[in-house]
Amino acid sequence: MADTEDNRITAIPDALKRDTSAGTGRVVTADQHLNGPLGLAIAPNGHIVTTNGGDGNIVETTPRGAQVAVRTLDNSGTPPGAGALFGLAIPENPDRVYFVNDATNTLNLLSRH
Repeated sequence: MADTEDNRITAIPDALKRDTSAGTGRVVTADQHLNGPLGLAIAPNGHIVTTNGGDGNIVETTPRGAQVAVRTLDNSGTPPGAGALFGLAIPENPDRVYFVNDATNTLNLLSRH
């Protein structure tokens, strides 16, 4: 779960099958490159990919909580990138990420190629 207010990502055990509260879950990672995380998806390699609403960055985190990559997707506005990113999707091809940029009102493709 992307916890925007507390700048963290939490794991909810058995999230798809739960019918009771898991409370606040278990913190996977917090702060460092996270800045108002909003969008969150799981990549084919199991890593957690998050878009930040606070600075226009996308962050890749391992399941154990190591933030292993960060990249700026939007730096418009004041402060730069604030409010631009909020959603993402990862297709089966792990070299691509689709993300919504609210600053430009577009769906974009980020590719490693």
